[in-house]
Amino acid sequence: MDVYTDRAVSRLEIVDTGGRRRFSDAAKLRIVAESYSGRRLGSATARKYGITRSQLADWRNAARAGRLGAVSPEGFVPVVAEAASPVAGPPLRDAGRMEIVSLNGRRVIVDSGVDVSVLLCVVRGLETL
Repeated sequence: MDVYTDRAVSRLEIVDTGGRRRFSDAAKLRIVAESYSGRRLGSATARKYGITRSQLADWRNAARAGRLGAVSPEGFVPVVAEAASPVAGPPLRDAGRMEIVSLNGRRVIVDSGVDVSVLLCVVRGLETL
C-alpha cells in the first residue's frame, strides 16, 4: 500500500477491485435466453451485463450442449422427435420434408436428401440473424 504525504489528497477511494464476478448456471441461462429474444441482441445483452461477446458466445454454446443444466420453460423449446407410423396408400406430397424454425422465427424447409453439413451452416447462419 502506498502512503501519500501530500496534503492535497484528503480522501482516497477504491472504486473497483477488479475481481471476477461469478454467475450461476440459472443466471447464465437467463442471459442467454435474453440474448436470443430479438434481432442483434447478443452484443447489447453482453454490454448490459458487463460481459464480453465471446463470453456470451461460450455460454450460448454451453447452453446448446446442455452443460448449463436444465433449460427454463420460458427460454428454449425442447425438440421432440417421433417415428412416424407407416401409412398405406399413395405417398404424401410433403413426405420426407422437415421444417426448422429458429428462435428468431426464421423457417427453413428441407427434404430428406439434404446435405447435413450445408444444413448445419444454414441453421447456424439463421441463429446469428
